Amino acid sequence: MDTKKVWFVTGASKGLGLTLVRRLLNEGYSVAATSRNLSELKTAVNSESESFLPLEMDLINEKNVGEAIQKTVDYFGKIDVIVNNAGYGQLGTLEELTDEESRKNFDTNVFGSLNVIRKVMPHLRAQKRGSIINIASIGGLTGEFAGWGVYCSTKFAVVGFTEALAAEVKEFGINTTVVFPGYFRTDFLTGGSLRTPENEISDYTTARKLQIAHEQEINGNQPGDPEKAALAMIELAEMENPPVHLVLGSDAFQIAGNKLNALQNEISDFKTLSVSTDY
Repeated sequence: MDTKKVWFVTGASKGLGLTLVRRLLNEGYSVAATSRNLSELKTAVNSESESFLPLEMDLINEKNVGEAIQKTVDYFGKIDVIVNNAGYGQLGTLEELTDEESRKNFDTNVFGSLNVIRKVMPHLRAQKRGSIINIASIGGLTGEFAGWGVYCSTKFAVVGFTEALAAEVKEFGINTTVVFPGYFRTDFLTGGSLRTPENEISDYTTARKLQIAHEQEINGNQPGDPEKAALAMIELAEMENPPVHLVLGSDAFQIAGNKLNALQNEISDFKTLSVSTDY
């Protein structure tokens, strides 16, 4: 039996997903990679290897997701590591964003990944092994960024369902991890991965300043190296007992520490009120 794992990576035509797919193929893994645009995906990965299965997949079409996973199993004979990476950033304050803009972000970032999990689990349960890696964001641990509320809340949701999934699938020998990347030097802040609000309200100066900073100053100066992130995820998938939570990037590590300390302090400061409600 081939010991090299079969990976299934969503959102593989750009960003961390693309870097991961290229690295996996270089390391001799078998990879099924998905994107909404097949030609874009093939051009970006640029591989004719038999180990590479490019798939056009609409994340929010459950039937289509099921077909892509079945094609992967039919082609490679198994499926070992699932990386729910597809997603995009939606900027805008809660007042600015329309119901449609908010729901679309949840459809892709949350319900899309749930579709993949729902359709892949029968295969993983039958195998009694496998790894599911859900890519959140450091914005899934702290939402204190003006104008990023909806995006952060999608990532909080990813963290929540990953924690539950880890508890649910442990009995089948399946590992589950949620990854919190910080800022990595990919095209996330450009090229269609970051959407701005259709209706901007000029009163929101804090949110606008943060928006401009991401588009102009942070873009191109991110501290994270996507190649090293790809290697970290490969290492994660090879661990016998991987963590349920993995922070990626020194910036994310710092932000996570600050958030946990602030939360601990805030909870402790109001202990008297918190415990005053028991019978």
